[in-house]
Amino acid sequence: MGKLFFMADEHYGHANIIKFCNRPYETTHEMNKDIIQRHNSVVSSNDTVIHAGDFTLNRNAQKYIDRLNGSHVFLRGSHDYWLPKTHGMIWEGNISNNNFTVICHYCMRTWARSHFNSFHLYGHSHGRLAPIGKSWDIGVDNNNFYPLSVQDVIKIMNDRPDNPNYIRKE
Repeated sequence: MGKLFFMADEHYGHANIIKFCNRPYETTHEMNKDIIQRHNSVVSSNDTVIHAGDFTLNRNAQKYIDRLNGSHVFLRGSHDYWLPKTHGMIWEGNISNNNFTVICHYCMRTWARSHFNSFHLYGHSHGRLAPIGKSWDIGVDNNNFYPLSVQDVIKIMNDRPDNPNYIRKE
């Protein structure tokens, strides 16, 4: 089994996102090509990527998926019209050695096991919403247009304060 990666808010094919987020691209073609290149530079064919929403507004998402290394888990965001409306919005699980993690397109103030200092990965805010506790915006705008590995997330979380509702064991 390969590595696990996380990302959100790629917005493939979305011209307005370039202006809205002040992305360093002139065209959607240039943006798509660069984000795909960055993705493929760190993700291998054996790896898995959890995409936390807003992958593309385009109903033909497969044309982007086919160009990306790895297998993919998609969570529904606010612009994923290509996914069924009943498609899941939250992923929960251990990412490494009891690092329980909740992933959702939207940022939460509390999340499953947050009182035990679990991690929360989110998107939607495009780097404009400060994280609290052990949470982090995994959107491409907040991470130099790269997916984050489990090791990246653990390193980030090690430098983050405890969750506001963390219950310390005495």
